[in-house]
Amino acid sequence: MNDGDQGRLLRPYGDTTGDGMVQLSFTLPMQHSKVAEGAAAQLAKKMGMDPAMVVHARPIGTGFTFFVVYGRVNHLVDVSAVRVVERDYPLLSPQEANLAIRKGLRRRLTVVGGCIGTDAHTVGIDAILNIKGFAGDKGLEYYRELRVVNLGAQLSVPQLVLRARKDKADAVLVSQVVTQRDAHILNTLEMSAAFRESYPAGSRPLLIVGGPRFDESMAEELGVDRVFSRGTTPGEVASYLVDQLVTRRSTSRAAPA
Repeated sequence: MNDGDQGRLLRPYGDTTGDGMVQLSFTLPMQHSKVAEGAAAQLAKKMGMDPAMVVHARPIGTGFTFFVVYGRVNHLVDVSAVRVVERDYPLLSPQEANLAIRKGLRRRLTVVGGCIGTDAHTVGIDAILNIKGFAGDKGLEYYRELRVVNLGAQLSVPQLVLRARKDKADAVLVSQVVTQRDAHILNTLEMSAAFRESYPAGSRPLLIVGGPRFDESMAEELGVDRVFSRGTTPGEVASYLVDQLVTRRSTSRAAPA
């Protein structure tokens, strides 16, 4: 690596700088045994780890073993080629958000949220909506100028659309934790299609989805306005709502009459 590559091309760090050592964990559908450990090492080598050392192996039920493999890879990371979704709006305090809504809308902003499909995991949606919030950041119920309707878990898409229309939602927040067989993707596509069909063009609520397995760059593909991934705080969501529904006052994001 020459001087011009410093800060652009990076090699993984394990024990010493530039040694290329990484740690990988996975599960194989095999009972724990020496053969299973050998299979884990073989898989890691096929993935480019050489040497590949099985440093942890633990049975996790009948016929399954969890592994941690440690080894060296030769791949470099080109930082200049990394593409991520950066926050493109100012982060507001609850006081600033309340003031902006009060001055800009002259009414409370209504947010309807929940988990759709068979997803019964409300930890994510509760962390954003409930007043206790997440990581010391108060939830949207804390904001005086936000009217929050938390519908809980296992909502059908028609139920969500119906409540959004009934409550004249400015924004709809959906959390998806269950991701088996891309359930989060399929549910989101169904939801966005339902809202397009149920609202006149340009008048539907702001659609926001979030969950640990979402790719933040997929908003357009999923038919929603924003995708939030793991670690998102209530303050970030509130600031986004103010930016889209108050500050920008885009006609394509107009609140339902």
